[in-house]
Amino acid sequence: MKLLGIDIGGTGVKGAVVDAKKGVFTTDRLRIPTPSPATPDAVGAIVGQIVEHFDWDGPIGCTFPGVVMHGTVHTAANLDKSWINVNAAKHFGKVTGQTVTVMNDADAAGVAEQRFGAARKVDGLVILLTLGTGIGSAVLHEGGLVPNSELGHLELHGGDAEKYASELVREREGLSWEEWAKRLGEYFRMVEDLLWPDLFVVGGGVSKDPDPWMPLIEARTKIVPARLRNKAGIIGAALQAEHEQR
Repeated sequence: MKLLGIDIGGTGVKGAVVDAKKGVFTTDRLRIPTPSPATPDAVGAIVGQIVEHFDWDGPIGCTFPGVVMHGTVHTAANLDKSWINVNAAKHFGKVTGQTVTVMNDADAAGVAEQRFGAARKVDGLVILLTLGTGIGSAVLHEGGLVPNSELGHLELHGGDAEKYASELVREREGLSWEEWAKRLGEYFRMVEDLLWPDLFVVGGGVSKDPDPWMPLIEARTKIVPARLRNKAGIIGAALQAEHEQR
């Protein structure tokens, strides 16, 4: 089954048609910069452009960088606050005239990695963490997703963990790989003491080259890089749309 997946981020909105059985794109990816301010109407217009570009008629899966419950947005850290309490699924449905499923962006990446990536055929509890502007998370157990885990907002050193250990913090503070890995180790050990996972999967742009930093993280749980990289959100959104059609 082919579905359109759209990944909404703080800097770009990306879309592609996905073969849900194989977990691959059947078209080139289209990326449009996220509008500023990223209001519901402005982002909706971009989603409409992507749908029109692919001449798409059918189910659509969308990610959103925030907590999404039953299609409704409850947090919007990297988009305009006017999103809060908006039913994004209905909003995008009106814009596109199609059935739209909306889920948290890290959750979408986790679903994709579990079906086709680094978490495939892994028994037990898998936690996917995306390192970027913040720290996104997906909690996966025996093929099921615990949505909206938001583990990047766990308290560490008196504030959100993502404000201490994200990739953006590493860049802004000019941390060496060793310094950053030490911070990540603190964070990973806190998460494992809470949830005792069998595997960590780490995504985000920095996961493309994990050799300088990933082996330096001190944790008892195995840590591996994500395989689908920047395709994971689009693929996961499409998979969720497929799931909603059943």
